[in-house]
Amino acid sequence: MEFAVINPDFPFVDAIQTLNTLQTNASYLDQVKRERGDPQLQLEAMKGFLKRSGLKVEDLDQLNIIHVTGTKGKGSTCAFAEQMLRNCGLKTGFYSSPHLVQVRERIRINGQPISKELFTKYFWQVYNRLDERKDSCPQSMPAYFRFLTIMAFHVFLQEKVDLAVVEVGIGGAYDCTNIIRKPVVCGISSLGIDHTSILGDTIEKIAWQKGGIFKPGVPAFTVPQPASCLQVLMDRAKDIGCPLSLCPDLDAYEEDKTLTLGLAGEHQRSNAALALQLTQTWLHCHGYDGVGEVKEPWQTGHMLKQPLPTASAFRLSFAMVQGLRETEWLGRTQILQRGALTYYIDGAHTTSSMHACVHWFRDVALNEEKPRTGSVVRVLLFNATGERDTAALLKLLQPCQFDYAIFCPNITEVSASGNADQQNYNVTLENVLSRCLENQRHWNQLMEEKVGLDLWSAAPLELEESLMKKASLRGHGLLLVPVTERLLNSSSLVFPSISQALQWVTQGRDPAFQCSLVTKALHQHPVASSGAVLLQEAASIQVLVTGSLHLVGGVLKLLDQSLSQ
Repeated sequence: MEFAVINPDFPFVDAIQTLNTLQTNASYLDQVKRERGDPQLQLEAMKGFLKRSGLKVEDLDQLNIIHVTGTKGKGSTCAFAEQMLRNCGLKTGFYSSPHLVQVRERIRINGQPISKELFTKYFWQVYNRLDERKDSCPQSMPAYFRFLTIMAFHVFLQEKVDLAVVEVGIGGAYDCTNIIRKPVVCGISSLGIDHTSILGDTIEKIAWQKGGIFKPGVPAFTVPQPASCLQVLMDRAKDIGCPLSLCPDLDAYEEDKTLTLGLAGEHQRSNAALALQLTQTWLHCHGYDGVGEVKEPWQTGHMLKQPLPTASAFRLSFAMVQGLRETEWLGRTQILQRGALTYYIDGAHTTSSMHACVHWFRDVALNEEKPRTGSVVRVLLFNATGERDTAALLKLLQPCQFDYAIFCPNITEVSASGNADQQNYNVTLENVLSRCLENQRHWNQLMEEKVGLDLWSAAPLELEESLMKKASLRGHGLLLVPVTERLLNSSSLVFPSISQALQWVTQGRDPAFQCSLVTKALHQHPVASSGAVLLQEAASIQVLVTGSLHLVGGVLKLLDQSLSQ
């Protein structure tokens, strides 16, 4: 007699698949169109969903929330603050986005993603409550991010955390996390240009949106910003009645020795400085002993010109120093060593964050000890999505002196099986492949301009129209021939998935990536075959993965199987 094997993860997988249906909920698309002209309706709708789930907005006051927004570094700031407060013996909740490998990463208790069992339990608890009461409501179910935000609040309340660190999704004023009425403290990290179709096309408009998380009487902190941004934040704070202060530099805390940060990169010092003020303020507001003794007010030359008051530095407790050192935040200035291969992983996706990424990469990769014999091959693995200015991002990467630039969509494997956490139903396969080809053309054009050659004129115009015809379904997956016909001497390639791209880059030298028959067929392309020889013989291969947090997540899933467990 044969017995069927029941997958113990089935309830969890079912929850993830049901969650993914909220990405394309038809009623939500209609809802977005209705609300676009009046963003305040978005917050009212979110409050309605929260009520249907069994919570009132007032219930969120119990969570003792630290609310953080910004363009660059808001997630790292949250990670620093959460680690320091956890080191103080507090039970922490942490809500962030996006996730890299598994959606459970978005909702953390004491720094760890909630278990599959807890995720399944709370998912169905919230989903069923919303589903049971949808008939009497004009909007049936909340969309993906709204649902997860509501679920996070349920988790934190029922698991009785001492505090919750909440990262804003997009913007601030009309973000669905902004139904929070009374956070303990708010923070705004570095501002820049991103999500312009939603937040506005100037940095001042974006600053106005970010300042929307300020609340009357709730202390708020920000880091040094462009003068026009700072003025907007000051005006917002004044109108709302929020006491806003500027964070002192991290130098102010380093009298005896330099602080060690768990996150690499000079830009993390600003995030750490903001996290220190958020942490100290939270502890002070709750009367915890061991809060650092306030030092003399700290002012640097550029701060003296600011009309905004600068917060005082304070003497750090051991828990804070240790917390800064122990902070981990995957996919941000992360290095993984695998024999001859070194992966440099950073989810930079704006011009300001890419500046920081390039500075970090050049500092650690280009200055690392060279092998005594053999060559060093440097590879860029890149993708960018949405409305991002790919040409601007790629131009910033040129000084890194890459031997090869590889482009692929944020698809881990061509087969969709096992990728439920990373599925995105809001884009088509054709869309993402077209974007990769566009990214490759931007790179090739930049390389031509760099060497002063007009290689484009060597190829017939008809090839432009035939590029996507190279994509076809064969067997179990998509086969995309690397497209470099227009520029045969260009060292750039396009692959249909992250796995196939890394199979080529690693050339069998990383056990995690063994070439499939499909990938071997792709390697017959002239650039791929000549590059394969160099990669096989190289003493060291440096791979920078950047441009998209979703790309980073796919790479990490393949490199570290434990992240999928």
